[in-house]
Amino acid sequence: MDSQRLSLRVPEPRYRPGDTPDYSEIRIEAPGETRRPAVDAPAEDMRDVGYGLIRVLGDDDLAHGDWDPGIDGDALLAGLTVMLRVREFDRRMLMAQRQGKTSFYMQCLGEEAIACGFQAELASGDMNFPTYRQQGLLMAAGYPVVDMMCQIYSNEKDPNKGRQLPVMYSSKQFGFFTISGNLATQFVQAVGWAMGSAIAGDTAIAAGWIGDGSTAESDFHSALVFASTYQAPVVLNIVNNQWAISTSQTIAKGGAATFASRGHGFGIPSLRVDGNDYLAVRAASRWAVERARADLGPTLIEWVTYRAAGHSTSDDPSKYRPKDEAATWPLGDPIHRLHRHLVALGDWSDDRRTALESDIAAEMGEHQAHAESHGTLHDGPKPSRDIFEGVFESMPPHLLRQREEAGL
Repeated sequence: MDSQRLSLRVPEPRYRPGDTPDYSEIRIEAPGETRRPAVDAPAEDMRDVGYGLIRVLGDDDLAHGDWDPGIDGDALLAGLTVMLRVREFDRRMLMAQRQGKTSFYMQCLGEEAIACGFQAELASGDMNFPTYRQQGLLMAAGYPVVDMMCQIYSNEKDPNKGRQLPVMYSSKQFGFFTISGNLATQFVQAVGWAMGSAIAGDTAIAAGWIGDGSTAESDFHSALVFASTYQAPVVLNIVNNQWAISTSQTIAKGGAATFASRGHGFGIPSLRVDGNDYLAVRAASRWAVERARADLGPTLIEWVTYRAAGHSTSDDPSKYRPKDEAATWPLGDPIHRLHRHLVALGDWSDDRRTALESDIAAEMGEHQAHAESHGTLHDGPKPSRDIFEGVFESMPPHLLRQREEAGL
């Protein structure tokens, strides 16, 4: 009997340069259509939520449905403000890289609502295990912008003394674990930290962050096994921004209908959320954080968004995606959507936004001038190059001898 020849299936991106983007195949539920389960509902009773799309803001720019977090105007304005600050920070640091003031930078253009909204639901002592595109977590937590800029410039005030890549921040005080360039490691670290918090009888929870492409790493699956088995108090975030460098998210997703649905096989409650809807971000984050805080175990969240910028300053997205793809993304821009919602509530206007953007630009300009007064990549004072510092709390005798022998 003749055997049929086998063939290998290699997924292709929906669009390439020169194509016309068409997102009609993506199911986008109406605001309020995806139900809101009780926080203590068992995972097996909420499988549908991992296939829906939690949305609150409608085309009328008003909030709809049970997921409406009921945030007042002042809190919404605070959210808009921090997102605008992140965007202006990104703009300036991208320009600084182009001017040779730093070696490398990565924007989160179009994704600001996710980190900024999530951080607003955390408490002091909680710990994020982020990737390199969650600068909004630090800025929403109040981390000094000048310190972020000094690290990017690797100058004398760099808090990490030039020992990390420019965008790989670290702050225990602000709940921001040191970023690892080895993707997906932060997921297992987040679960382990959460398990440690539970073992110690503490009240702090952890949050892990990963991109759509990194879900193909083995650490992603290992983290889900441990989180599920030990019911760790952790929120596991997948930022599905459609592209892993130049690789479409269809590669990492495989045959799964959604990234959120991957949690079902591990018995983990999973949410799929419109990541460009600030109200939906706040609502889903609050739900998952409350669940972890109540000792009810982990939650997996897929944030559906779009990376409007290149992967990094080393990337040229025009080589692998249509030029107008960002403009046709059906979930819009998170800043514009929240702005329109505030206008619809009667608490805001285009003129007030223009004035706010002007104030933020001036503020960021002052921060940048302050940071650059301490040096940039090629100009001005540099951080200490002493390789012996910052390793031990008290330097052991053998390192003291080695430093003396090195003449340092």
